Amino acid sequence: MFRARIGRLRRAISPETPGRVRGFAPLSARAARCYSLRCRKVGILNPSGTTSRSRILVVDDEPQTARIIERMAEHFGHEVMVASSVESAIQRFSEAPFDVVLTDLNLGRQNGFDLLRHVLDKAPEVPVVVITGYASIDSAMEAIRAGAYDYLPKPPTLEVMGTVLSRAVEKKRQTEAREPQHEAGITQGFENIAGRSARMLEVYKTVARVALGRSSVMIQGESGTGKELVARALHRLSPRAERRFVPVNVSAIPEGLLESELFGHVKGAFTGATTTRRGLFQEAHRGTLFLDEIGDLSPALQSKLLRVIQEQRVKPVGSDDEIEVEVRVVAATHHDLEELVRTGLFREDLYYRLNVVSIYLPPLRERPEDIPLLTNHFLRKFGREAGQPAARFSPDALKLLLDYSWPGNVRELGNVVERATLLSAHGLITTEALPSQLLGKQAPAPVVPGALVTLEEMVDRYVRQVLEHTSGNRTRTAQILGISRRTLHRMAARRRQNGTDRRDS
Repeated sequence: MFRARIGRLRRAISPETPGRVRGFAPLSARAARCYSLRCRKVGILNPSGTTSRSRILVVDDEPQTARIIERMAEHFGHEVMVASSVESAIQRFSEAPFDVVLTDLNLGRQNGFDLLRHVLDKAPEVPVVVITGYASIDSAMEAIRAGAYDYLPKPPTLEVMGTVLSRAVEKKRQTEAREPQHEAGITQGFENIAGRSARMLEVYKTVARVALGRSSVMIQGESGTGKELVARALHRLSPRAERRFVPVNVSAIPEGLLESELFGHVKGAFTGATTTRRGLFQEAHRGTLFLDEIGDLSPALQSKLLRVIQEQRVKPVGSDDEIEVEVRVVAATHHDLEELVRTGLFREDLYYRLNVVSIYLPPLRERPEDIPLLTNHFLRKFGREAGQPAARFSPDALKLLLDYSWPGNVRELGNVVERATLLSAHGLITTEALPSQLLGKQAPAPVVPGALVTLEEMVDRYVRQVLEHTSGNRTRTAQILGISRRTLHRMAARRRQNGTDRRDS
């Protein structure tokens, strides 16, 4: 009999169950205790073993569904109260404190978003988990961006329910232990990041969860995926939001100057050091330092950076004194750092210091469903900048955007939309306004001049041609040439020194 009931429970709470939750007959108190023991014995229920009981508020207008969710939470050792509407939930919330709120989205006259806003206003430290049978990525992303801690489709499995409740309770306790309390919700954290795909939803959830901590974060992804935007969102959602966010592109600064940029220098430390200057670590004191393209850092500076992160002290160039700093480091790279560690090009100890939390940004080709949303975002942006109504793409032009692989990712899409907006007429963007690479045309091969030239001059001509093809996008140019951005910068500096490059001057 128990195995039959277990089978019915499996079917009732399985993620594959379509539509609404299928109920089962209520159990008596004695039968429920016996049933719980049998379920645990065969591995259906896995109580967390926590010694303190957390208070959970379950909000659902379907009594049978509310009872199932209530039982799940109780089996994990939590004290549960149930409300059937937003009004009754607000009333219960005002009468007693809760550690976590589990709410349905569809609650009749008022919905779960109304309750979410109330909780964020009255007790922002209480995590709100949205559960709904009307599961969709749109509603999930809207809930997360509105301030929900997590989102679960109805009906959740016991394992998922236990994991989410455990994390939510721990988040509440960490927030209460932190002084001063950080009361800013995450509503204003993601304004500049667009995307509704499941992959981006995971990014939003991870950012919201780790923002309140102090640990270092590594953001990995191809060039143009928006790594700095995510780093800025981490900063805005953190207790450091009122302090400085200091970005630095490691690959864009010559190696000889980078140490001084990061750690500062004293007057007379080197030729040209006419004054004492604070480094970026000092500028970011009590804030966030964003180290972009960390994979391009030289071995010598890797060692010095590791020491600063470990000791939270910097020694300016030319100084014998150390200065204490308190900085959260967020790093980013398009390289495979694990491969660089294996080949000895990146220090393993520094890798683990920086990679406490890892966030992976998927390339645009892996989330094509976000292309229309991103396109509209850029159209509105460039329309506002020009003081004109937003343009729109013709169906044929939009299809080309959807079919393209976007090696330059979101940055390349933004460049294409900006270019198309400038070239379009009457607010309609047709295929004629799109660059050749979207039309399936290859960039023209470099023209060999009649007179023979040196190999260096030939290389310079080709680099300039690729730069022109990418409208000056150095990241995309470096990708086409198969070199790093640092190498491209060195080539440009050499051309300026020789007086052969007018474009990069």
